[in-house]
Order: sequence, then structure tokens, then C-alpha cells
Amino acid sequence: VVSFEPLSSAYSTLAAAAAKNKQWVAENMAVGNMDGEIEINISENSYSSSILPMLPNHLENAPNSRYIDKEKVAIHKLDTILGNIAGEQDNIYLKIDTQGYEKSVLEGAAASLHRITGIQLEMSLVPLYGTDFLYQEVITYLQERGFSLYSLEPGFSSPRSGQLLQADGIFFRNNK
Repeated sequence: VVSFEPLSSAYSTLAAAAAKNKQWVAENMAVGNMDGEIEINISENSYSSSILPMLPNHLENAPNSRYIDKEKVAIHKLDTILGNIAGEQDNIYLKIDTQGYEKSVLEGAAASLHRITGIQLEMSLVPLYGTDFLYQEVITYLQERGFSLYSLEPGFSSPRSGQLLQADGIFFRNNK
């Protein structure tokens, strides 16, 4: 298991947990469509932190997700780092939970997608972050790259209306 966490505070918790398992590696970086450094917005609840701006609809449904700070973090394309963390024959399952930044992660993995067997990613059903990659686009994007939707897991819902706002889509490569 290789986990990527860009926020320094969350990374220290992740690294401590990973240290207890020899097969778990924790990396302090964001994953996206570039190599370098980027600024991430830190939310009050931490798990809503995103490189992208948060839209009012998200904040209305989760007031504790408001941004309270920013942090500069390292960012790398999966294409750049995959060779250092996985062998050519490894069976790779990629889980992406990047608060609206999922398309950038996939774009940075364009040359590596053929090596990936399964992908689980958060899909917004309504716009929640700037430049959201909505569920219809996610499904089409991955289908065009040889993946089929296998399952859906409910995620974030509006506490007022009950409307499902995000779900995890689980996709598998068609020929694996």
C-alpha cells in the first residue's frame, strides 16, 4: 500500500500509522498533472482540503469544511513516480480522494493507466469545487480509457435535503 498525503499535519498521522506495517508506505505529496509545488487550501475539517476553490453549495452543506489556511506542498504526476513504487507486473488498485482534483490526477497518470487494474474515485453529482469533474464526465473519461463502472458507494449527502452530492465510483479495466 502506498498512500499520498499532501498536508503536513495529516501526513504525520498517516506516517505514524504506516510505520506499524512494513507493507505500507506513506508519501508526503499531492498527486496531480504536474511535477513541482502547488498550494492547497486547508479546511477546518481537514478531509475537505483541496487544491481547488470550494463552491458555495459545498460550504452550505458542510459549514465545517470552510477553508482556514493554505499550505505549499510538493506535487507529482503518477506517471513520474509510479516506476519507483510499483513493478511492471504489480496488480494496481488506485484510490483517488482529492476533493474535485480527480481529473488532474488521472491526467497525470495518462501513460500509467494501462498498468492499473482498478480505480476508485470520488465523483461529484453536483458542482462542489471549482472545475469539478462531474460523475458523467468521470464515467465517460474512464470508459474511453478501457474501464467500466463496477460499483457505486454513497458518500457525502446534503443534511438538509438528503440529496446525494458525492459517491465513490469503482471501475475495473475491461481486459483484466
